[in-house]
Amino acid sequence: MHVHQQSASQPTPPFDAPAARKLRTALGMGPEHVAYGIRTSFGMPHVTPDLIVAWERGLASPGNGELVALAGVLWCSPGELVGAPRSLREHRVARGLAPEDVAHAVGLELLAYVRMEEADEWRGSERQSSALAGVLELTPADLVSVTGREPKLAEMLRGAVTTRWQTYVRPVGKLLTMERRTVGHALRALHTEYQGRLAATPSWGGRAVSADADAAGRDFLDRIVDRFWSTIRRDGG
Repeated sequence: MHVHQQSASQPTPPFDAPAARKLRTALGMGPEHVAYGIRTSFGMPHVTPDLIVAWERGLASPGNGELVALAGVLWCSPGELVGAPRSLREHRVARGLAPEDVAHAVGLELLAYVRMEEADEWRGSERQSSALAGVLELTPADLVSVTGREPKLAEMLRGAVTTRWQTYVRPVGKLLTMERRTVGHALRALHTEYQGRLAATPSWGGRAVSADADAAGRDFLDRIVDRFWSTIRRDGG
């Protein structure tokens, strides 16, 4: 079976093979129909039924152009064929956008944007970050991750729940360009929950309870960023 080099050499978001197969079967198409559509409509003569099957079995992954072509034939968006995007490149590909589209939308020279994407290191201004969120339809959590601010956020959140949460309202709000009231409500809720987990629950073995509380506390801190965003969503932030 021939697998075109583009599949292996061009990174894409994690390809959702089961989704591709489900979409194809829902349309009543066989692998040969999908391959024919990609060859004739998108000018990719290397795409064969065997390659379609390899994609659907997770033996190979489509490259950027192949992913867009596959989405076109399956009448869906590229984002429906990938798992949750993580990097700047993956978010762009999931939206079916070219690098020049994003660079123009955020006000960057193409080469400057491409370098940021290749290094997976966003260095845009706050205004450009806001434009990036708009063009890539990023959630606040996605934007924090893509712009490399998640480790700093995690550090602040751990400080907030283990000490005085009020101290961190302003710096967290500034980091996320989020209203202090919203941040304050979330930090207070997280602080209360964390401290509650550390409180020893009466039982027959005090030492075992302490160990359980410590484990619960560590688990809470390990997942602190996800818990923060869940709290924000729950409160309508």
